[in-house]
Amino acid sequence: MKLCPQCASSPLPFIMIAVIAGVIGFLTYLTLGLSDLGLGPRAAIAAAGTAAVAVTLWHYVVSCMRRHCRHQGHPHNRVATSES
Repeated sequence: MKLCPQCASSPLPFIMIAVIAGVIGFLTYLTLGLSDLGLGPRAAIAAAGTAAVAVTLWHYVVSCMRRHCRHQGHPHNRVATSES
C-alpha cells in the first residue's frame, strides 16, 4: 500500500503502532507469567501476539490514511464525474 509523499512523511502513526503493540506484547508476557509455561514459550507467544497486533494496526492505519488523504493529485481523492 503506497501513500502519497505528504502522508508518508509523518512518523507519528507508525510510532504509535509500535508503542501500542509493544505494550500489548509486554502485558501478554506478564499475564503468561501466571501460567505454568517456561520462559521460551512465554516469550514466543508474546512475540507472536505483538507481531499480530502490529500487522493488524499497520494495515488499519495505512488504509485509513489512504482513504482520508486530502492532498492534491492523490489517486484516491479524485471525485468521479457522473454523466447526466
